[in-house]
Amino acid sequence: MIRENLEQVEENIRKACARSGRDRGDVKLIAVSKTKPVEMLREAYDAGCRDFGENKVQELTAKYEQMPKDIRWHMIGHLQRNKVKYIVGKVYLIHSVDSLRLAEEISREAVRQNVTVSVLVEVNVAGEESKFGTTDAEAADLVAEIAKLPNILVKGLMTIAPYVDFSEENRLYFAKLKQIYVDIIQKNIDNVCMEELSMGMTGDYETAIEEGATYIRIGTGIFGERDYTQ
Repeated sequence: MIRENLEQVEENIRKACARSGRDRGDVKLIAVSKTKPVEMLREAYDAGCRDFGENKVQELTAKYEQMPKDIRWHMIGHLQRNKVKYIVGKVYLIHSVDSLRLAEEISREAVRQNVTVSVLVEVNVAGEESKFGTTDAEAADLVAEIAKLPNILVKGLMTIAPYVDFSEENRLYFAKLKQIYVDIIQKNIDNVCMEELSMGMTGDYETAIEEGATYIRIGTGIFGERDYTQ
């Protein structure tokens, strides 16, 4: 099932890239494996997945120990400052940096471990009260402040768009994040390497690709519905 699902997602990515005149190589797929057992992750790995996304630190670190070491792990869920020390040195990219205080903690731990941590700044483009993220108005300033910290590299922006029945409804949020991203690039901030736009999930990733996503985060579309009773 997982291999077939991945083939379908791949076909959809190719079509979305073709529609928007983009190169397929510009879009990277993250298999969002939260709540899924390691056996399913191995199936996705065997089918070619190398980027996996987790929402919870404990789950990420447990799977990190059990899975092959060439996997690029992505922390995509809300990250608490007291959990930072457990994932620095293990994750390829932290997508959910939503405050200067969190960035300072990541920087401190990165210095302690003598590593550089790549991060994305999470922007709550839709202004949903239930979601984390800085505001679109404050995003550029937050990026500039984080860029001053040692051993941390801002690679781009991330957003979690609203849950909608029709993906077209989220196009304006994806377009808005892309515009913020372009505006920040034009500021030429030192130590900011704006390359990545992490946006789009199972229900709306094709629209996100059309609006410039470089990372899409697919869980249900690869692994099927989640079981939260576990």
